[in-house]
Amino acid sequence: MSGAHPADPIAEAFEEHRARLTAVAHRVLGSHADADDAVQEAWLRLSRQDAGAIGNLGGWLTTVVGRISLDLLRSGRTRRTVPLDDRLTDLVHLGDLTDLAVTIDKNPAPEDLVALGDSLGLALLTVLDSLRPDERLAFVLHDVFAVPHGEIGAILGKSADATKMLTSRARRKVRAAQHPVSARRRQREVVQAFLAAARDGRFEQLLRVLHPDVKFTVHSPNGRFVTLGATEVATRARVAGSAARGHTVTVNGRPGVISWSEDGTPVSLLAFSVADGRITEITALTDPARLALMDLPHPV
Repeated sequence: MSGAHPADPIAEAFEEHRARLTAVAHRVLGSHADADDAVQEAWLRLSRQDAGAIGNLGGWLTTVVGRISLDLLRSGRTRRTVPLDDRLTDLVHLGDLTDLAVTIDKNPAPEDLVALGDSLGLALLTVLDSLRPDERLAFVLHDVFAVPHGEIGAILGKSADATKMLTSRARRKVRAAQHPVSARRRQREVVQAFLAAARDGRFEQLLRVLHPDVKFTVHSPNGRFVTLGATEVATRARVAGSAARGHTVTVNGRPGVISWSEDGTPVSLLAFSVADGRITEITALTDPARLALMDLPHPV
């Protein structure tokens, strides 16, 4: 905290609340940098106040950080920061693998919805981004930090009842996003189990995750080849096994994997369809000429 003397009792009191204030700001704003700025601004505002006249310092600071965060959300000046690992979920659109016009959606797709009270992962950030600023603030303060609706209403300029309705609406939106996110996570787990079994040559494990009528289509330099049936696909899983060391992507909403050679040239792109815990279809593109024409993510 710049400008604060360590022996200052107000500074010491502020430091006692800093961790919670930072957590509130980060969960509302989704950016560590913005959260730090909001907390620093709260300290500057406190330093201009008669702290002795503030009956509930923690509540006052939460209100101030909430208002600062709300202003940032409404202004659109927040800075989204995505960790390196989260770039693994860039969307690669390939059509039906016959269209070479490829675009990459730089908005990461959610892979998991974390426990609300403990941390805020990319998935929840993605869900919260769909909420209006007032809905987002109300949901985070009430459902994550148990701030009463009356105090949240004071920040928003609404009554406690109106704030309660706002929180309920935000909660419904968040819950509505949980099912597809969970389904995607389960699909990804099935694919990872398949890739691990293919890499290690565990034939029985491959059969457990493959649907009996699974279809494996490979687009290679020599043409298109289709393999049908779990036993046959399991014996031809070497291509997928090499991809186990690749990079997780999402191909038209399906879990996928891209792998590169040591020089960064794309080697293969796989997309999986999963139903009821088993892989029903695998599409692999291993044709270097077609891969080179696609706007694929670079190795990281």
